Amino acid sequence: MKLLKNIIFLLILVFFQVLFSQEPVRSKQQIEKMLFNAGDELYNLNCDKSLNHAKIALNDAHILKDNVLIAKALNVIGLNFEEFSDPKKAISYFDKALIHAKLTTNDSIKDWIYNNLGNVYTYRKIDFKKGIQYYKEGLNYSRKIKDSTEITYTQLNISGAYFAINDFKNGIEYLDASKKYVEKNGELESKITLATQYGSYYDYLNENKKSEFYFLKAVSLGKKIKSELLDTNLSEVYHDFSNHYKKVGNFKQAFYYLDLHNKMQEKIYNEERLKKVKIAGNQIELDEYRRQIDKIESEKHEQLVNLKESKLIVLLFIIIFLILLLLVYSLYKNKSFREESNQELKLANIELKIAKDKAEVASQLKTQFVSTISHELRTPLYGVVGITNIILDEHRELANSPHLNSLKFSARYLLSLVNDLLQINKIEENKITLENMIFNLNDEIKTIIDSLQFIAIKNSNKLTNDIDTKIPECLIGDKLRLSQIFMNLVSNALKFTKEGEVKISAKLEKIEGTKQFIKFEVIDNGIGIAEQDQVKIFEKFVQIERKEGDYQGTGLGLSIVQRLVELFGSEVHLESKEGEGTKFSFTIGFDADESKKKEIINSIEVDLSSNFIYKILVVEDNKINQVVTKKILENNNFKCKILEDGYAAINLLETETFDIILMDINMPVINGFETSKLIRKKGITIPIIALTAFDKQEIMEEALSAGMNDIIIKPFEPVKLFQIITNLIHTKNAD
Repeated sequence: MKLLKNIIFLLILVFFQVLFSQEPVRSKQQIEKMLFNAGDELYNLNCDKSLNHAKIALNDAHILKDNVLIAKALNVIGLNFEEFSDPKKAISYFDKALIHAKLTTNDSIKDWIYNNLGNVYTYRKIDFKKGIQYYKEGLNYSRKIKDSTEITYTQLNISGAYFAINDFKNGIEYLDASKKYVEKNGELESKITLATQYGSYYDYLNENKKSEFYFLKAVSLGKKIKSELLDTNLSEVYHDFSNHYKKVGNFKQAFYYLDLHNKMQEKIYNEERLKKVKIAGNQIELDEYRRQIDKIESEKHEQLVNLKESKLIVLLFIIIFLILLLLVYSLYKNKSFREESNQELKLANIELKIAKDKAEVASQLKTQFVSTISHELRTPLYGVVGITNIILDEHRELANSPHLNSLKFSARYLLSLVNDLLQINKIEENKITLENMIFNLNDEIKTIIDSLQFIAIKNSNKLTNDIDTKIPECLIGDKLRLSQIFMNLVSNALKFTKEGEVKISAKLEKIEGTKQFIKFEVIDNGIGIAEQDQVKIFEKFVQIERKEGDYQGTGLGLSIVQRLVELFGSEVHLESKEGEGTKFSFTIGFDADESKKKEIINSIEVDLSSNFIYKILVVEDNKINQVVTKKILENNNFKCKILEDGYAAINLLETETFDIILMDINMPVINGFETSKLIRKKGITIPIIALTAFDKQEIMEEALSAGMNDIIIKPFEPVKLFQIITNLIHTKNAD
């Protein structure tokens, strides 16, 4: 049964801290009060309100750089996600909370977080041994602070975890140790837990009368519960009692208690609550992304400052060098003075070389940083896109869900944005080329509106569109870049407009041959832009100072919009007046040639109609990526084998043959390049495709020299992967 005593204890502790804190800084007291409200809302299962309070507290705590408050806020957020069955996010927030807690001397918060991590790993059946390990870490801290209540609850957690894996021998020791305190001083929840666990223990010993006695006692105590949050305890009691009756063959009673369990679960975890939690959680994650982007921009700014200082040093040394030359010329006949001048010149050259070396090292570190960030961001995005596709494949009834479509669109948009943020120089040097894809303009704009609706709701705005019916249903062009332009413009308009309207307009301006020239406008009635600021808003990293509100951002949005519009061969125009609103407009020509449409459709078709099922070996260490890649392959008539290690792949290839090998690059034991070299040394000619999150240009030369046949970058469109696989197999068979 799930133990939620940490939530109650957190509420009590925060309440007393708010009442008795001597902290003179008002903002800290307000944060403590916000955390109390968050815990109180969670206690009543108003998780959307709880997450909103925790989000505000987390933002303020980051500003104050108070690790105790940050850890508490992250802990409350983790409890919300754990309560509504999102263990991955819960673990993520508990891990972050633990990092900040370890920077403090507050052992109580460390105890709570370790217990909460134990709850996730055990009650979500992820890893019972790991869960027990976390509980024991929490027990050490509760003993350290000599808190009898904490010690007792942690012992109950440990015994429950051991019972869950049928290790009753080890579990009964901790259960017996907590019995005396619970019966004398325990709260209602701890008494329910104690009775339920003894019921399970005697059920294991086949002492059915004792088992039934304790289960009935737990049910009786559970009916005294006055909180929806604590109703989860009673729900679990019903479930355990049902299993007991099922074991002894009393199926009527087993069904009765199972039905009570199901009804209570439906009451607690209804769809409306889950939807509210999802929206509030997305807003918290958006704040996290913004903080990460702001951190990256801050570090980039520091690098730019350092680079300017390096340039200044070089300039100073050049001036010194020229002065020394003049001295050498004027004192040519004075040998001793000339030698002294030459010595100064040598020293200057040495210092100049040192400065040059430092600048080169800084440049290399920047390049390495960009490459690492690119890889680390693309890897989880592959999981997001892939899992979304899996959900759509397995649940066809959700194909028209605006939430899933918005999630999929937002993940792809985020990938594009990450690429542009980390490769802004490529945009400036015209190294990015537009792709030709068939798309429906109405669908694309509707997806953008759905994705940004939460910002509109937040500022009480109305988000509308006006699409010319004369525009063809299907157009040819780079829909992802067009969507990125609108995402930046519309999100900006929504942020700077309150209780107003933001409108997206598309009008067919003219037709030249098969080219359809469409004039786009994004219009708002927000606060507007001052005339003196309009000339500089398209510059990189520029954010115009506003009098109303705090508008966060990277300062790259409009700069990227301008460069992308230029890639389309157009230019963006701005009309704005303070207090009245802003209008951005641009015209882009899209092709509507039917023959080109057929050519594009034919080029992306992959013939998987062969009766032969291709065998694919996937060498990948990331568990989520394994699931995604395997699902993509098996859903498209491929037989898939997953290995986590390059050496294991080499050993398997000695006894088994495959049609294609999909090889990850960044693996811990041996990387994909070295694995491919060893495979080729053994004379194995199976085509190898590098499946990686690194930039293709960075690894192309090394991949080919290692014996790889092609590269595909994660996240990818499955059809592109199937094209490469099919072409390589056909080429090998032809040879």
